[in-house]
Amino acid sequence: MNSKELGFRNSMIASPIKKVLNMLKKKGYNVYLVGGCVRDMILRQTPKDFDILTSADLKEVMRTFSWCEIVGKRFPICHVHMDGIIVEVSSFNTAKRKPGRHFAHDIEAPKGFDKEDYLRWRNCVNRDFTINGFMFDPFAKIVYDYMGGMEDIIKAKVRTMVPAATSFQEDCARILRAIRIAARLGFSISTETARSVKHLSYSILRLDKGRLLMEMNYMLAYGSGEASLRLLWKFGLLDILLPFQALYFVRHGFRRRDKRTNMLLSLFFNLDKLLAPNSPCHSSLWVGILALHKSLSDQPRNPLVIAAFSLAVHNGGNLLEAVDIARRINKPHDIRFPELSDPCDLNAKALENEILDLVESVKVSLLQMTSRHSVARAMVDYPQAPHSDMVFIPLGMYLKALSIFDCLKVSSCKKFLSKKSRKIDYESLARGDLPEIRHLFARVVFDTVYPLHLGQS
Repeated sequence: MNSKELGFRNSMIASPIKKVLNMLKKKGYNVYLVGGCVRDMILRQTPKDFDILTSADLKEVMRTFSWCEIVGKRFPICHVHMDGIIVEVSSFNTAKRKPGRHFAHDIEAPKGFDKEDYLRWRNCVNRDFTINGFMFDPFAKIVYDYMGGMEDIIKAKVRTMVPAATSFQEDCARILRAIRIAARLGFSISTETARSVKHLSYSILRLDKGRLLMEMNYMLAYGSGEASLRLLWKFGLLDILLPFQALYFVRHGFRRRDKRTNMLLSLFFNLDKLLAPNSPCHSSLWVGILALHKSLSDQPRNPLVIAAFSLAVHNGGNLLEAVDIARRINKPHDIRFPELSDPCDLNAKALENEILDLVESVKVSLLQMTSRHSVARAMVDYPQAPHSDMVFIPLGMYLKALSIFDCLKVSSCKKFLSKKSRKIDYESLARGDLPEIRHLFARVVFDTVYPLHLGQS
């Protein structure tokens, strides 16, 4: 396919990527953009990142760039450092030598292929989904599609390259990628692929916790958190990955294909509005949101208390200011959520005490989310709930999320700086800078409890 007819423009490709492509091309190697970045360009979306495939050996790539290293044992690739970012470069030759990948031998190559077509086709067959099987030659301005990826984009379907059961048994992380891609693009999952996602869901327990955290972060930190949670619940994966949140769905009779919303989904809906694939948040933000919601699910609170709590988080711990602003709120809260109790009038001191009580409750929830014993003990009380004691949030992430709320203390003499501007600094947000994290946390929580549309006449 002609890339210009697909609407591709040079401006879609980031400058560091162009430099890597040009340097390899000048050395005489074939170079392609491959996978999800090409899919996103076809869909006129901003790619989260760019992957390059080349005819050069990885050692030749190493010699081409001054700052470059080979990473990965199972499937080695080059990390090229260019203008402050890392560009991933893989080689046709590595893919050919990679042991244990025989899918291409099980599918007969179409007739009429020349050598270059065969190499491209073989590489595509070994990828995960048809919509990730595109190759784009930016110099010839040609997009190659050997596996029906364009047809599935038109149908808005996520479908594995080879039979789904075979694909997922080869790499169970593809199960989570199927969910992530479908959530982000708003695509459905093909019938055969969906069946294997359900049947092989527990195979994801073979993944190490670092990989699980990475996949969950891709789902919840890049603007498609609500859709990801819905799909994880629909296919039984939430039961394994986030047992406390699955337990919440069970308690409230939320069906697998339920179209309704709830407070957990609404929190992530409001977070999603502020994020994008190229503007993510630090993972401690969504961990903190999960902890707050678990606390409210366990013990419903006065909406004014939650509002004052979020305001105090935002302003760095100034409880007096937060209480003063909260007591002047005269708009209605969202009555759909049982996590919000009936509002009652509280004096300033009582409201401050309620804030501090909520802080301690959130901290307890954070601790429980990182304890297998706490998860297992909670599940015993609800035999109809899923059976999982999965905990993938590491100690460092727990401590980072905990720091969001450390500013809320009784008579604290320490001064915490609050964010002054309403504009989001996405670089600071991705780094996990506390003023930015607290700013977004407060916005999401406040907008969930007191939706803007409820205050409009």
